[in-house]
Amino acid sequence: MRRPLPPLLTALTPPMLLVGILALSTTAAAQSENRALVDGLESQLLTVAIPIALAVLGAFAYAVIRFRVPDERASADDGSGLDARTGPELGPGPTLEISWTLAAAVVLLFVGIASYSVLASPYVSPDQSVEVEVEVDGSEEQDGLESLDAGDDTDVYVRASQWDWNASYPDAEVTTRNEIVIPADENVTIWLTSDDVVHSLLVPELAVRQDAIPGEYTRVRTVASEPGEYDVRCTEFCGSGHAGMTGTVVVLESDAYEAWLSAQDGDGDDDSGYKNESENDANATAFLESDAG
Repeated sequence: MRRPLPPLLTALTPPMLLVGILALSTTAAAQSENRALVDGLESQLLTVAIPIALAVLGAFAYAVIRFRVPDERASADDGSGLDARTGPELGPGPTLEISWTLAAAVVLLFVGIASYSVLASPYVSPDQSVEVEVEVDGSEEQDGLESLDAGDDTDVYVRASQWDWNASYPDAEVTTRNEIVIPADENVTIWLTSDDVVHSLLVPELAVRQDAIPGEYTRVRTVASEPGEYDVRCTEFCGSGHAGMTGTVVVLESDAYEAWLSAQDGDGDDDSGYKNESENDANATAFLESDAG
């Protein structure tokens, strides 16, 4: 019959596997300020969580070896009034209870401070005090949009609808469908609203997420450091076409972004008010490839 693994080896296998996986894993370079903040917080929490997990599992392994019950050789009662299989009933003293309570409080305090420093960042929790009221049918005046002041940020206005993302740019008379073009290495504010129901913009690789709410504007800020194309998804169930409500964030170098705006400005739109989708894709991709070359 196959002999079982020693108790100590059995107890230490999970933490050894955990350490091995973390040692072999590599952290990808952050592609935005938002991503860097989230990844930094994750690294800090892992730095604390892994030693604690190893300590707890080590104590568990010690208890398995030190206090394991002998086999049938142990008698139920050796005359001392104590059960030899279980030993005397011992409880933790007040020192031990105070120690683990203080240790838990220190850990929670560290987690709270580390998390707050990230949540307080304007890239993770930007100011949402927006006074502009918008019509759900999209008929707000340009004066209303101009009152959405983001300081020195590059502004992009995104209207969500079932089931598209429509981006417009204050520096050019152009609206793109399912494609949001932004400059690299610059503060960007994306103003979001919706024509129908609540949608939620998610760009996983940039760690950008914000709800688009009918009748008002919300905002999300980012600084993208790597030119490229990043997938956009809607993470709020918004109807039968929710699964197909996808798009792309195209990040261009600053010069390429200005050239793209100049190329789009003044081009004719179709009757729906949106430029041809394939034309927008081709233009942004061309600028991206020329900049990469």
